[in-house]
Amino acid sequence: MIFRLRQAQVAEMCAHARASSPAECCGLVGGRGREAQSIYPLRNVAAAPLVAYEGAPAELFAAQRRMRERGEQLVAIYHSHPRAIDPVPSETDVRLAFYPAAIYFIIGLGGGEAALRAFRIFESERRWERVEYRVVGE
Repeated sequence: MIFRLRQAQVAEMCAHARASSPAECCGLVGGRGREAQSIYPLRNVAAAPLVAYEGAPAELFAAQRRMRERGEQLVAIYHSHPRAIDPVPSETDVRLAFYPAAIYFIIGLGGGEAALRAFRIFESERRWERVEYRVVGE
């Protein structure tokens, strides 16, 4: 089954990535099944935000609370690799992928146009695979 996002959601994630650059951005995607409903941008409080991401804990909890109120589940996590042209999960991304059911979106800004890629990350197996997604409507 292919994951679905609306064009406005992709634009929101990419705008967050550009506004955060040269630091990495991060956020959550709430939804139902394989369809995104809401984007939840988070402040990156990582010790080295140019090469890592960590969502601000209070914002992370607030986003998860809003998801529950809206009847959504955590379906995806996004972050950026500001210098990547064709982004793929880093070793750190794989090591810290604690939500095996979530899709991980990575936004690369190194090629001028933002490049959005989707992955399933298997932290316990130290591997990842690409996931197909489709951008639909507005």
